[in-house]
Amino acid sequence: MSKSAQRSFRLWGKILFSDLLASKSLSGKIAYTGLVAALCIATNMFEFKFATVQFSFTIFSSVFAGMFAGPLLGFAAVFLGDGLGYLVNSAGFPYYWWVALSCATMALISGVIVNVRIGRGKKGLYIKLALICLLTFAVCSVGINTTGMYYIGLNLYFPKSVKDAIAEFFGGEFSYGIYILIRFFILGQIWNSVFNYALLFLALPLLCSIKKLGFCLN
Repeated sequence: MSKSAQRSFRLWGKILFSDLLASKSLSGKIAYTGLVAALCIATNMFEFKFATVQFSFTIFSSVFAGMFAGPLLGFAAVFLGDGLGYLVNSAGFPYYWWVALSCATMALISGVIVNVRIGRGKKGLYIKLALICLLTFAVCSVGINTTGMYYIGLNLYFPKSVKDAIAEFFGGEFSYGIYILIRFFILGQIWNSVFNYALLFLALPLLCSIKKLGFCLN
């Protein structure tokens, strides 16, 4: 293999995988992907409710997966983990594939950002975490998850009478903007996002200080 090909191979390895997994064999990459998928299954099964807000750890585990495994394997692990988690514990709900896509994209975004050199030490890590929080919320929670629920989920799974009642309450219109308001500020999903992002800022600097984990240190 020529030097230019080797450099290109290392570059793509850096883009697609975390520092920890880039040097692993194929079997090692598969094993780590399975480990991260198992974590995602566990977090999908564990939720708790406070008042009217349903809290989960899926945002935290999705971001962690991207940082730990890298963009490509993180995406695959989270998408697989969400699907298997649904099979294990569907709770009688239909499968919202766009939710899996949203979580997997969180891992993709996180894995890309963590490999970008921004600052040094904890300062750089906090900047990366802030970017991850902003982008995953805008692109994934709003752009993919909420959009999927509004244009697909509500039309397939919500009774027309419920949608008509909501539209009447808001003056005869049930727009996308109104649904965002309902989902995040009336049903309180904004607090689930805040909870997960706060957990990231608390836990990841501690995890990143463990050098054997081999991630977050760029």
